[in-house]
Amino acid sequence: MLQVTFVTLQVLLAIIGVYQFGFALFGLYKKQKQKSFEPQKSFAILVAAHNEEEVIGALMENLKRLRYPKELYDVFVICDNCTDKTADIVREHGWNACVRTNPNLRGKGYAIEWMLEELWKLEREYDGIVMLDADNLAHPDFLLGMNDDLCRGAKVIQGYIDTKNPDDSWITAAYGISYWYINRLWQLSRHNLNMANFLGGTGMCFDNKLLQEMGWGATSLVEDLEFTMRCVKRGVYPKFNYHAKIYDEKPLTFKASSVQRLRWMQGHFTVARKYFFPLLWQSIRDRSLVKFDMALYAVNVYIVLLTLMLTVVLYGDIALFGGPHLLTVYDYMPLWVAAVAIVAQVAVFFVAMFLEKVKSWKVYAYMLLFPIYLLSWFPITFYAFFTQNNKQWSHTKHTRVVRLDEVQSEQS
Repeated sequence: MLQVTFVTLQVLLAIIGVYQFGFALFGLYKKQKQKSFEPQKSFAILVAAHNEEEVIGALMENLKRLRYPKELYDVFVICDNCTDKTADIVREHGWNACVRTNPNLRGKGYAIEWMLEELWKLEREYDGIVMLDADNLAHPDFLLGMNDDLCRGAKVIQGYIDTKNPDDSWITAAYGISYWYINRLWQLSRHNLNMANFLGGTGMCFDNKLLQEMGWGATSLVEDLEFTMRCVKRGVYPKFNYHAKIYDEKPLTFKASSVQRLRWMQGHFTVARKYFFPLLWQSIRDRSLVKFDMALYAVNVYIVLLTLMLTVVLYGDIALFGGPHLLTVYDYMPLWVAAVAIVAQVAVFFVAMFLEKVKSWKVYAYMLLFPIYLLSWFPITFYAFFTQNNKQWSHTKHTRVVRLDEVQSEQS
């Protein structure tokens, strides 16, 4: 019975792996860029900030240089429980510093919810709401891309999240590699198939009327994933704009990265419990591959946990009981099939980097340490499972001040 269960679970994981690999193939090509519209949509750019005096100035300066009519966008920085000079720096750049003080309801989700309520009290009504992080930099044409998608009828849009500091350390390089893979072989593939994309926490744009109708309501540790699930459940499918780029700062150290990823996994468990079964049921009832795909994404955190458990059981059998007494799916395959399966799991990251024209020799050198980053997801996810009821938001400190021209110069 144990052997049957063990192999059955492995077969299930293998099917999911083949499913995801099959989707990734549709990201190997890019569709021809569609015709652009003249700038006509107005935008409120919301920036959630908590003690971001070291990096907020670079973003404020960056947003002045967007190639978009200045009368069609405003910037609102949510100075959330700040005790530094974030608000003063924002005002010095001529943008709106919106000070929020609420030590009991801390976190980005609550800050956004408060800001939206304040925004909707204003006389001016914007067409789109853009959300950025304080450490971001936006490509000059970012709003043009959002304008195009809104004009085509999109209601929720995710831009391309790039890394502004991939060369800083092996951990920032690991983030960069992961995001190049996600953008190209996950997000773009689903975009090419007209399926739903997931929101990434920044570089997001929302139709204002949809937000007013739905409300924000995403106050978990992963507010982006939570809102994605609410949209798909409602039949609103987020779109991906490959050409609208923002650059995000990644943690420099493994410790800071672990804290951030632990928060993500804790929140992911919460969202999975809440949305997996409703979306799965809707996908069966509506015969919707889109909703099934998003249900599978919601439960991905449990897939990682299951993979860890099976691996521990397998090697525990070998180390403690003189095994192996348990067979794996690889034992039922020809050797060449097993070899191809293993190589493919690694090759997808190199393929993504090649397709995205990554030229940094440092990043390729740091690839030697990339397996450590991947394997570290297992203990982080395991710990997150037992601490998932911890709703305490943790702030990721940002210190890397980079200008857009520096980022683009390094990439070229």
